[in-house]
Amino acid sequence: MNDTELLAERFEEHRGRLKAVAYRMLGSLSEAEDAVQEAWPKLSRSDAGEIENLGGWLTTVVGRICLDMLRSRTRRHEEPLEDTFVPDPVIRPLATVDPEQEVLQADSVGLALLVVLETLEPAERIAFVLHDMFAVPFDDIAPIVERSSAATRQLASRARRRVRGATPSAEPDPGRQRRALDAFVAASRAGDFEALLAVLDPDVVLRADAGPLVAGIAASKVVRGAKPVAEQALLFRQFALDARFVLINGEVGVVGVHDGRPMSVMGVTVVDGRITEMYILADPERLARLDLPDLTG
Repeated sequence: MNDTELLAERFEEHRGRLKAVAYRMLGSLSEAEDAVQEAWPKLSRSDAGEIENLGGWLTTVVGRICLDMLRSRTRRHEEPLEDTFVPDPVIRPLATVDPEQEVLQADSVGLALLVVLETLEPAERIAFVLHDMFAVPFDDIAPIVERSSAATRQLASRARRRVRGATPSAEPDPGRQRRALDAFVAASRAGDFEALLAVLDPDVVLRADAGPLVAGIAASKVVRGAKPVAEQALLFRQFALDARFVLINGEVGVVGVHDGRPMSVMGVTVVDGRITEMYILADPERLARLDLPDLTG
């Protein structure tokens, strides 16, 4: 095995963690994979023998790449993502996981948190993710965001306050999560409006990404309030007819299947037995890129 092959092998040892870092920074699995891949040529052109901590070095490189990607999003003036943005979900069966999925799920990051992270300024997001989620020292983050160590600490602190103020204290028990979703799916199938209202928090927020315009109508939307969300559930009750329960970012969720083909993925936040947040991904192109578990059973 030559030096390049040895270096590639060492790089692969860090891939899972690097993808987990990039996913939290970007909220997109495909972009996270691109960011990790972009780190490889930078490593291959470096003097690897001079790198004392390869994991830390690669984390810094991926952080810079992600910061550039986030800034590029801002320059493109993309629509405000705090409304209709639905992160790429990490989906796994209820029982088992593979090693890479386990890394992505470690210190589980819920969809609600990813939505809040999307509202942060790029430098705030980088500082918060690297320090608060991966314990990277501020002295190491400062060169990435081009700030002093003290200013970087302030970025993370500001982000932390926003995250704490915007993310609910969700139900940690998968059994209670499942019971709330069971009730929602059963009510949707039955067309039972009152039962839907009973399982939805009065201030529930639904974010849906269904992809491009359909017949000239915006298919992605944000819906607020139990009654409007229940009405949406009745409009799309066909997705509840064949619902498969899975884990979505560490919490119980549902994949809607039609003729054996996944049509939607729904993650939820459950608080005090009621659904407070719903995230529905039904964009065919994005669904096709997801690593879905076997849903034939």
